[in-house]
Amino acid sequence: METIKRCPWCGDDPLYRHYHDSEWGVPCRDDGKLFEFLVLESAQAGLSWITVLRKRENYRRAFAGFDPVKVARFNSRSVARLMGDAGIVRNRQKIEAAIGNARVFLAIQEEFGSFANYFWRFSDGKPIVNRFASLREVPASTVLSDTISRDMKQRGMGFFGTTICYAHMQAMGMVNDHLVGCFRHAEVS
Repeated sequence: METIKRCPWCGDDPLYRHYHDSEWGVPCRDDGKLFEFLVLESAQAGLSWITVLRKRENYRRAFAGFDPVKVARFNSRSVARLMGDAGIVRNRQKIEAAIGNARVFLAIQEEFGSFANYFWRFSDGKPIVNRFASLREVPASTVLSDTISRDMKQRGMGFFGTTICYAHMQAMGMVNDHLVGCFRHAEVS
């Protein structure tokens, strides 16, 4: 019988548990990973995260290994190809947003030296460690996610509202929202 305490949102699904145990909430400054999660989290809008997580490898294949330079070059033929790919979420607006977001991502890299520099400046380069005891306490968005989302939208980023932004902040470790009773809370703090 397993005695490890985890955040309850990951349930018993092995893929979800692995994601929770090894990626979620770990401070990330790798632009490749940050772009990957921008694509995936934008695709997730209106869906459950596990749905997109199960399609992750299909997204990796369909979106050129999450290479923003290659994705930024996608065109109308690429959109048509992706619309026919049953391995991803076939939503034209989300697909077109991923391509446009790659272009915005590259412009941010150019301006700030890296996307990580841009992203982490909003928290002065440090993770925000929350101490929530239950899922009811974890917000869907914050003033900070409102600020980042607004700035990214002004730069042309699509499908990146404040709720998706907060999910990105959690996933990439800008905020540690592992519950205090979860074994990962202390590990990523």
